[in-house]
Amino acid sequence: MNGVAQQSPNLAVSLGALHLDVPTLMGSGCYGSGEEYAPFIDLHGIGGVVLKSVTRLPRLGNPTPRLAPTPSGMLNAIGLQNPGIEAYLANDVAKFAARPCAVVGSVAGFSVDDYAYVTERLAARDEIDAIELNISCPNVGHEGETFACDPRLAERATAAARAATDKTLIVKLSPNVTDITEIARRVEAAGADALAVINTVRGMAIDVERAEPRLGNGSGGLSGPAIRPIAVLAVWEVARSVKIPIVGQGGIETARDALEFFLAGASAVSIGTGNFTDPRAPLNVVDGVRAYLTQRGHAALRDIVGRANPAFAGAR
Repeated sequence: MNGVAQQSPNLAVSLGALHLDVPTLMGSGCYGSGEEYAPFIDLHGIGGVVLKSVTRLPRLGNPTPRLAPTPSGMLNAIGLQNPGIEAYLANDVAKFAARPCAVVGSVAGFSVDDYAYVTERLAARDEIDAIELNISCPNVGHEGETFACDPRLAERATAAARAATDKTLIVKLSPNVTDITEIARRVEAAGADALAVINTVRGMAIDVERAEPRLGNGSGGLSGPAIRPIAVLAVWEVARSVKIPIVGQGGIETARDALEFFLAGASAVSIGTGNFTDPRAPLNVVDGVRAYLTQRGHAALRDIVGRANPAFAGAR
């Protein structure tokens, strides 16, 4: 021992103008506004909360049942239930100022104008640090994935949102496409600061006793560990195609899960379904990643971003 204490690795990451002390976001729709988890963990220990998606007009959501457990995962078909942007701004947003972490507003829409309008209204609030553009919700019928599955529409929605705010714009991509890299390149060119890769995978479960789908919507979005290999591959492919940061997401429960995403090319990770089974998962991920870096002598998280991806295109 030389008596010199080893400095803790730097886990900070920047997504455009959004700075996170630790590289963990909590997935939209899985963490409320943060206050729901405050009794279980110290919110100072997470990077930020991505709020539930909000649309221009109120939505009641899909018929019940809306959730169905599956092996190593969960199907959901909430259907973007929300009060609409005007009621959201009037009744909900002010309380987000109390969060000791970043707050990322999530915007969904059904037209280019929807994305522009809701982004402008939401991003204008000081309580909102960044915007996630949800162009890829799979559980509101065909309309929900039109933008994420069409390169031109993805580009137009991103450009419209970009023109509506100078705050960090994170565009969430769908895995339910033939070539996710084409969408990623078009969205990057349209002004996205970062990409969230991926949203849920379309799926269905059938009740064999009742001979009908287990979700009221028929199909829904599959999340949880079952989709992690799909998500890691998507991050690997996108990281070879764009230079902007990637938020890797899909089935992350442990530090080793998160490390797969970092090594594939993600600069940050988002934890969603994992919070339902272990509220301390985000803190455990941070502790485990820090230990991994320390054991290998890395000074910062950026040292390993893309390390397992020979064609990694982004900046470490």
